[in-house]
Amino acid sequence: MNPSNAPMKFDRQHAESYDDRWTKLAPLRDSLHLQMNLVFQELPRDAHVLCLGVGTGAELIALARFFPGWRFAAVDPSAPMLDVCKRRVAAAGIADRCDFHAAYVHELPAEVKFHAATAILVSQFLTDRAQRVGFFCEIASRLRPGGLLVSADLTTAPRGQHESLLGVWQRMMRYSGANEEQIQGMLAAYAREVGLLPAEAMEALLAEAGFPSAVQFSQSLLIHAWYARREK
Repeated sequence: MNPSNAPMKFDRQHAESYDDRWTKLAPLRDSLHLQMNLVFQELPRDAHVLCLGVGTGAELIALARFFPGWRFAAVDPSAPMLDVCKRRVAAAGIADRCDFHAAYVHELPAEVKFHAATAILVSQFLTDRAQRVGFFCEIASRLRPGGLLVSADLTTAPRGQHESLLGVWQRMMRYSGANEEQIQGMLAAYAREVGLLPAEAMEALLAEAGFPSAVQFSQSLLIHAWYARREK
């Protein structure tokens, strides 16, 4: 992934306030984490897991609680977000199980192979399809044969349903505390900065990158999540 075309960078102010902005929506996040736990239960007790675009560490901390023997590589190009993640990980008492990388996936050592990887609300910021496929190819190259990927992104709803579901999404944003100006700004940002694809297009993209037969296991309004196994 080319850093000049990578997901948006978060400054320190944004990083420090990020979790507070989504407090009311925590049940949606927690539901996804629970389902990820169920998907990953087949992994070894000492699995090594790659968390890409880890942000403030929400899914890493949740998985560490579910799986006390796992080790993690926490990766995010935003140093301020990674600093918040480090503090949260330390407060959770799991810092000794984590390595931190202020980097992009292609900058990670190629020789380290992981049992699984997560990319939660990350690839959607790659609006060029070839770069998005390349992002998932980089993940595949860092997984063991048969390794598991969990990926979640904003998507478009089926034809004729998207505008209706987008309206519900806006109600969700109001519920979270966003005002009308912020909501309109969000919608404008989606048009400029987010690669919204229908579910079937995402599954085709994953297959092209080495993750055939992706299974959609979760949907929260416009957020869809898949798990897929790297080709052996």
